Amino acid sequence: MSAGTTARGGKLLVEKFAGGAVEARGETRRNDVRDWRKRYAIRLAITDLLAVIWVVYGVQLAWLGFDVEARGFNTVGSEISYSVISSVIVVAWLATLGLIGSRADRVIGVGSSEYKLIVDASTRLFGMVAILAFLFKIDLARGYILIAFPLGVLVLLASRWMWRQWLGVQRATGQFSSRVLLVGSATSALHIADELARYPSAGYRVVGACVPPGGSQSDLLRASVPVLGDLSALHSALDATRADTVIITSAEELSPQRVRELSWSLEPARQHLVVAPSLTGIAGPRIHTRPVAGLPLIHVETPRYSGAKTLAKRGLDLFGSLFLLLLLSPLLVGIAVVIKLTSTGPVFFHQERVGIGGKPFRMLKFRSMVVDAESLLKELQKAKRSDGNQVLFKMKDDPRVTAIGRFLRRFSLDELPQLLNVFNGTMALVGPRPPLEREVSEYERHVHRRFLVKPGITGLWQVSGRSNLSWEESVRLDLYYVENWSFTGDLVILWRTAKAVMARDGAY
Repeated sequence: MSAGTTARGGKLLVEKFAGGAVEARGETRRNDVRDWRKRYAIRLAITDLLAVIWVVYGVQLAWLGFDVEARGFNTVGSEISYSVISSVIVVAWLATLGLIGSRADRVIGVGSSEYKLIVDASTRLFGMVAILAFLFKIDLARGYILIAFPLGVLVLLASRWMWRQWLGVQRATGQFSSRVLLVGSATSALHIADELARYPSAGYRVVGACVPPGGSQSDLLRASVPVLGDLSALHSALDATRADTVIITSAEELSPQRVRELSWSLEPARQHLVVAPSLTGIAGPRIHTRPVAGLPLIHVETPRYSGAKTLAKRGLDLFGSLFLLLLLSPLLVGIAVVIKLTSTGPVFFHQERVGIGGKPFRMLKFRSMVVDAESLLKELQKAKRSDGNQVLFKMKDDPRVTAIGRFLRRFSLDELPQLLNVFNGTMALVGPRPPLEREVSEYERHVHRRFLVKPGITGLWQVSGRSNLSWEESVRLDLYYVENWSFTGDLVILWRTAKAVMARDGAY
């Protein structure tokens, strides 16, 4: 496809979008007055108000009783009803949540910023209440404050979590999302489009791209990203697609002066400019923006695999595995007995895997296959199958799996003996998947970074699709974990593991 043909096609596409924009002009005007951001923020404000009223007045009635007028407090010889105090706290709490930006579109939907802002706003409010009570010698019932504060935070967090689940469903259908126009090279635009499509819950819906003429535009079209012309067609494309967000995917084609002019030309409060650096697989806590001499410098911390974080992780593994072994010991004994009674061979299956630093170790599992499973593998590898990938061998109906083994695999019970590996330090509760030696021999060089941490019983790979994932996706998730692991992240993965096990998707 020639550049001229592509440019003409982009022009026609812009005209086509423009025709649709005329029909939707009335809707656009309504959205300008109250777009999805404002509508969603209003809904959050209403539920925040209901939650705070329920908590504050509920605690007042539960702690002080219904005769609240007689239970005022003394300042300098005066009495004020607790109902007045509760009303002031409700209004102040709601205002603080708004002023601190907990309902802003930049924090809703994904990440922990929304929850952190709720905790921060609540802490600031009740800290101010405590300071004012001390300065003006106000005698407040301590239980009233000590219960209302944590209970209110929990109810607000639960309310926001439920809204986030609803928002995720809406965004999966393209609603309540920013309409994104990509600007930059075709290659970088395609990369950003793929990443945003992978996480629709983030709320960015790509509606088109403005890229320089070139052969790579065909890849964008195959990815269902309309090419609306080159960089000079940007404003026409904005009007045609009704995009409210411009993402600059690469700066090679845009000079600093042109980027500034682009930001000046966007409609304030309705259109937004986002610059996407060539960084992927980096978690938020490792990224810090620091303006220096007018330059928005992005500092990326290098991952650390030693120090207090490592000690905390080992402590979680040690005490967590010991607790689970003691708690699940009756189940472990029961599974061992059933395996022994239903099939010939040992109860446990030992297999050499590659662990931290590329060192081999013996991984322990309940035997879920026939005894000669390894010798049958070569024949099965020749068979056609749609499961697994070019490195990992997986079969949904693997004939080597025993009847009890199929049940154990469905609920991941065959992996419970790996708690002993965690206890002795060769594995972790959370980490990359422990690979076989033959798999490692097929690794590309960058994949060896997964050996910087211990392999885990569970991990991002296990809670994101397990055996249904492609090899590239499995590697991406494992490397993301290695680059961004944290104690809190491990707790979240452990929580998600229970859900993934019960869902049974990808377990075979």
